[in-house]
Amino acid sequence: MEETKLNMPLLGDDFPQLKVQTTHGPMNIPEDLKGTWFVLFSHPADFTPVCTTEFVAFQKRYEEFNKLGCKLIGMSIDQVFSHIKWVQWIKAELDVEIKFPIVAANDSIAMKLGMLHPGKGTNTVRAVFIVDPDSKVRLIMYYPQEVGRNMDEIVRAVKALQISDKQGAVAAGWPNNELIGDRIIVPPATNEEDAARRLENYECYDWWFCHKPLEK
Repeated sequence: MEETKLNMPLLGDDFPQLKVQTTHGPMNIPEDLKGTWFVLFSHPADFTPVCTTEFVAFQKRYEEFNKLGCKLIGMSIDQVFSHIKWVQWIKAELDVEIKFPIVAANDSIAMKLGMLHPGKGTNTVRAVFIVDPDSKVRLIMYYPQEVGRNMDEIVRAVKALQISDKQGAVAAGWPNNELIGDRIIVPPATNEEDAARRLENYECYDWWFCHKPLEK
């Protein structure tokens, strides 16, 4: 039996080129999104309970993502007419208007993103890709079909990536870390002289663990 090869982009890779049909019309991803952050997330199937709760949760945070300059894109291997009908059902029954596009993927597209896992059947797993304005993959999360995602963590991750690009590393649970709150971790020293200066210039637990205020 031929072994199924699981392809997926790695952190720092260019996001794969995808020519897709969506509920908002055709898209070329990531070309159409150059210069902006975006979150592309897959779901196993339309008209399923967990996926419905996820789409409502993403939409409830739609403006938060907008304020971060970050687009949302959903995806599954359902056909586009199924996506359209599901979005209509969510609006009619739950009074929530889904404003972001949903990609009608096929197996080839799903395999490019590592969203079809051999041990999880024929539906796409719950994948999340956070991609930066240079179309580089910056963060990947995979959830099994039976566990819904925490959208507040995805919002936090986008914020953390944007801040770390400009200010330094962020701690566990940022901005509510148990040791340093929302402060930013200073990059590690690379020589003894720099290490000695760290204790003079920053608040530190030791020269290798220094932190500074978050720039608002």
